[in-house]
Amino acid sequence: MVTPLDSQLRIVAIGGGTGLSTLLRGLKHYVQPASGSSQPSHCGGVPCRVSQLSALVTVTDDGGSSGRLREDLNMLPPGDVRNCVAALSEDEQLLTRLFQYRFPGDGDGHGLSGHSFGNLFLAALTAIHDGDFALAVQMSSQILAARGTIYPATNSNVTLSACMDDGSVVHGETNITASRHSIVELLLEPADALPVPETLEAIARADLITLGPGSLYTSLITNLLVRGISDAIAASGATRAYVCNLMTQANESLGLSASQHIERIQAHCGGQRLFDYALVNTAPISPALLQKYASEGQEPIRADLDRIRQLGVTPITGNFVHEGNVLRHDYDRVAAVLLDLPQRRAPETPVGHA
Repeated sequence: MVTPLDSQLRIVAIGGGTGLSTLLRGLKHYVQPASGSSQPSHCGGVPCRVSQLSALVTVTDDGGSSGRLREDLNMLPPGDVRNCVAALSEDEQLLTRLFQYRFPGDGDGHGLSGHSFGNLFLAALTAIHDGDFALAVQMSSQILAARGTIYPATNSNVTLSACMDDGSVVHGETNITASRHSIVELLLEPADALPVPETLEAIARADLITLGPGSLYTSLITNLLVRGISDAIAASGATRAYVCNLMTQANESLGLSASQHIERIQAHCGGQRLFDYALVNTAPISPALLQKYASEGQEPIRADLDRIRQLGVTPITGNFVHEGNVLRHDYDRVAAVLLDLPQRRAPETPVGHA
């Protein structure tokens, strides 16, 4: 779908973990204020190029504070959703500190020890709304004036299982990520878990759909296993983009190239082609951070651009790195590139390297 440069976009961003919340920080600066004019205006110095921003978030975490609340209160895990609510809030600096505040203790299961305030906030809203987690998420977004709409991938209590390369089957996200074996296939239980209806509507209306960055299996593929999600993306007329991770990840993607990430994703979706573009970092990473990640067997994801093209996907290359204590995507650069994709007509035009 090609959109005029001055028109506003409806965006659906899919993922989980820190990857999705990082991307949302970049996209939210372009969101048309709810009380503003229907015509494009300025959003704090940049054009308001987004009329609707929807985030589709994984809900399979079973560890830490989220896991305890899931077990004690029979609710969906709030952790990834919490990060996205904070990222989209108007007063992000204060709310991030508040939502991410973790009560002292070692998380031994007693009292508030180890719980984050944001998780407890979502737990309370879920209880108030008779266990409807999706509705609680919508209420939290309204209360905190989030510049976007957040949907859990499903309102069902789902569990991950993984078939590993040694033939074993591991149950539960925490156990999967702790395994020393590589994932061959990811499964969702129950397999017929349905999405929140609004997510399929958002995908159908979208001008731009993004997947990633995030853990290949436990943040990305898990969303696509929810019944109807991958089919809706495949059938969409939107521009569809995969934001490739910067580094491989233990237990999920060690040794996998950028094209192999795409292949693994699409193999879990019946082989359907889900992407028109793939954002792939080709900028160097500092030796100090490379050494830090190498201690865990991680390395930069190989940008095998020709193979990506063979999959029918156009690679968009450039410097998408922000270096701090850890590597993150530079969300401002990534957001700017993503917003231009619906206007692209020509094959690959690499983004300038830095």
